[in-house]
Amino acid sequence: MATFSLLVTASPHSSQGQYSALEFTKALLQQGHTLKRIFFYGDGVLVASRLNCPPSDEINLTKSWAKLAIEHDFELTVCVTAALKRGITNAAEADRNALTGDNLDPAYEISGLGQLTEAMLESDRLITFG
Repeated sequence: MATFSLLVTASPHSSQGQYSALEFTKALLQQGHTLKRIFFYGDGVLVASRLNCPPSDEINLTKSWAKLAIEHDFELTVCVTAALKRGITNAAEADRNALTGDNLDPAYEISGLGQLTEAMLESDRLITFG
């Protein structure tokens, strides 16, 4: 079995990329593969806001990713630069940048591109969803 990491750059609001990544992740875990990390970059970071509230007839990607990560013990990592640029922040970054609050969902962590590099080095395959 292989170890995978995913790079997700697709917006959760305007494309199927996030949903496709989620379904791909479910399938690879069902097949017994290991998942090291999901790294959200570009507009993909928008999924990490705990304030996301899709209509009741749409999937809540924020919660779906969180549930899957908790069940299967893998990391949901958000690029700090891409996140701050799009108004996504945790408490530490909010303090550091003199912002009035934070909105990062607790299942996600903010980090730098080094986490993506590490995931690439420690995985057999890196799959990108844009």
